[in-house]
Order: sequence, then C-alpha cells, then structure tokens
Amino acid sequence: MKTIFAQILMIAFVLLTACQPKDYKAASQNPEAMRRTIKKLTDVIVHDIFPPPIASRIYAYTTIAAYEVLIHDYPDYQSLEGQLKDLKDVPKPEKSKQYCFPLASTHALLTTAKLNFVFSPEKIEEFESILYQEFKEMGVPDEVYVNSLLYGTKVAEHIVAWAKKDNYRETRTFPKFEIKDELARWKPTPPTYMAAIEPHWNKIRSMTLDSASQFMPPRPPAFDTARNSPFFKEVLEVYEVRKNLTQEQTQIAQFWDNNPFVMNLIGHASFASKQISPGGHWIGIAKIASEKSKADIMQTLEAYTLLSISMLDGFISCWDEKYRSNLIRPESLINKYIDKDWTPLLQTPPFPEYTSGHSVVSSAIATTLTSIYGENFVFTDSTEVEYGFTVRSYKSLEQAADEAGLSRLYGGIHYRSAIEKGKEQGKKVGNWVVQKVKTRKKIAK
Repeated sequence: MKTIFAQILMIAFVLLTACQPKDYKAASQNPEAMRRTIKKLTDVIVHDIFPPPIASRIYAYTTIAAYEVLIHDYPDYQSLEGQLKDLKDVPKPEKSKQYCFPLASTHALLTTAKLNFVFSPEKIEEFESILYQEFKEMGVPDEVYVNSLLYGTKVAEHIVAWAKKDNYRETRTFPKFEIKDELARWKPTPPTYMAAIEPHWNKIRSMTLDSASQFMPPRPPAFDTARNSPFFKEVLEVYEVRKNLTQEQTQIAQFWDNNPFVMNLIGHASFASKQISPGGHWIGIAKIASEKSKADIMQTLEAYTLLSISMLDGFISCWDEKYRSNLIRPESLINKYIDKDWTPLLQTPPFPEYTSGHSVVSSAIATTLTSIYGENFVFTDSTEVEYGFTVRSYKSLEQAADEAGLSRLYGGIHYRSAIEKGKEQGKKVGNWVVQKVKTRKKIAK
C-alpha cells in the first residue's frame, strides 16, 4: 500500500513540475552555447579554406553582430557605435516586446556569417537546427522565440550592410600582385608556387586604426648577400636552426603552423591538409580562457569580440608592411646561395616575409586578452589536439604569443627581425584597440 501511495505522489510531482514554466532566462545565459557557436564558425572557416586575413574579417563582423545584441541583457555594457569606423544606428529591440537575447545574439552571429561571409551556409544551418531546438527545450515561449530570431536577423542585416562598405568587394577586382625581377623581392615558393595572397589587404577599412600604416615598423635589415652582413647573418640563422632543430622546437613549429591549406606532394599525387588559421587558434585560446575564468556569456562574447577586432586590425597593419617591404623568403635565398636541396620544416606561406603575421597578430591579440584576463594568466592550450597535435602550457598570454612568433624561425619561414619587429608592431595594435574600444560603461562615482 505504501508503495502504491509513493508512486501516486511521484506521478503527481512529475505532472505538477511539467506544468510549471521553465526558467529559460537563467538557462539561456549559459556561455557554452556561445562557445559552441564560435567553434562552429571556426569549423566552417577551416572547411571553406579562408586565408588568415579573410578569416579575421569573418570573426570580426560576426562577433560584433552578436555583441550588439547581447548587450541589451547587460546594462553595464555599451554599444560599439561610434567606436568602430562607420558603425552607427545599430537596430535596437522594441520596448514593447520580449526577447531571449542569448538566442538573438547567437542567431545574429550565424546569420551574419551565412548572409555575406562563408561558402558553406548549409553547415551552419545544420548546427542552427540543433542549437535552436535546445533554446525551445529551455522553455523559450513561442512569441519570445520568434521575436528573438527576427531581432537577430535585423542586426545581422545591418552589420552585413556595414561590412559591404569596407572595400573588400572592390579589392577582389584590383590588379594581381606584380612579381619584381629583383633578388631582394618576394617570389612564389615551392611546392605550389602560389600567387601572393591579399596584396591589397591594406585597402580594407580597419576597425580602429587611423590608417593601415599607423604602426609601420622599422625597415628590415638592408638586403645584402655578403656572408658577414647583418641581413645574411639572419638568413644563415634560419638555415642553421633548421639543421639543428630540437624535438621541442619542432613541436613548437608544428603546433603554431596554422596554415589553412598545406599542399602535400607525393610523387605525382597531391592532397591538401586543412588546419586552423592563426586567428582561429587564438579564438580557441579565448574559449579556454573564458572557461577557466568562469566568465559569463557576456564576458565570453566581450573577449571574442575584442580579440577579433585586434585580429583584423593586426592583419591590416601587418599586410600593409608585407607588401611595402616585399622581402624575399628565407627558402628562396638559402636554395640559391647555400643549399639548393634545403627545405623549411613548414611550408612557406604565399606572401612576402616582413613582418611575421604570427608575431603581429598573436601579440596584438595577447595584449588585448591580457587586458581582460591579466598578465599572469596560466593556461594549457589544447586547441590543436583535434588537428593531431599535443597540448602546450603557458604562464601568460604574452608567453604564448612570443612562442607563436618564434615558431616561424623554427619552421624555417621567417628571419628573426620579422619576428621581433612584428611583435612590437602587434603590441602597438593591441594597446591601441584596448585604448580605443570600451565595452563597459563608465560608472559614475
């Protein structure tokens, strides 16, 4: 009899709780949905094989769209209107309607990507069907659900319209990069001898920079093939480092390779290996940092957004210098003057040498993230595990950026000056973004 009574009580409890409205507002604030959304974006970027500069543009506009929506759940945060170039009049939610802003925010991010940026929107749509069902299961009312999607779409359309005025489409029709018949100038490298990537990237509208050349680094060492010249000593260093690589240096180079399209040649056959971009690697680090710091959804998105702004401006600054100095890569000189059979550990990317993109962008991003997580942020980077590499641990974000830069020397694709001056250049970009972009409202004393 007691057992039957207990069962009746249990059934009554289940029925009663099933009728209670779910607290979707609290459930939807879980930052994991935002992290998964950004990860899906990264997966699509890898699948579609976007070069690093273009990937940075995708991350910037999509995270800004998400940010501009989510701030309406967090009164201490403010819009980026007036802080980023030409960003104004972002649509606001209607006061008479209710919204689930985390749903609207993720929808704005994914819709922005689908409308203007990625080649494989169907991969995003597969993810959306799963994610949005989870929001429904949280108990988001139908009217709130519809309002949220409509608002997210409205903001996405606004951000896409803003993006279309950044000169990207125009640069698609600009003249191809002219290869100069000068020994000091960049030339395509083995094994694919690809044409130069994004030679007009300095024409893209930046997010915060006064100009692409605002943080122009010092000139690289004067080109000179004399063995005792400062320049050729750097060439020899690349050659010797490659010959004497330690296991640790090899691991570092491979861990930070981040070449989205490595071409492998075996006899007459060729096949590509897809990897994450440098910016995508740092997006992964931001995920790790937000998890370790137990950041809420707004803090998580804030970090992604500031990181992406620094990333885009870092690439604009770096590419401006690359095609100004137009310096030849180590592989070309070593094959001509030292050893015709020498090959770098990593495949040489298809653009000029100075400055190092990894050094500039990693330093810019690390500087920005340090402003959020502090100077002594200890973490273990597992971003590359899914690509077949191990984990690496760091005592700070800056240490990780330094290692990313040095990886290019170990990989045989950069001279030391490009790494050191690139780090300085990137740090200036990162500090500039931290100074110019304020996500938090000033609290009146």
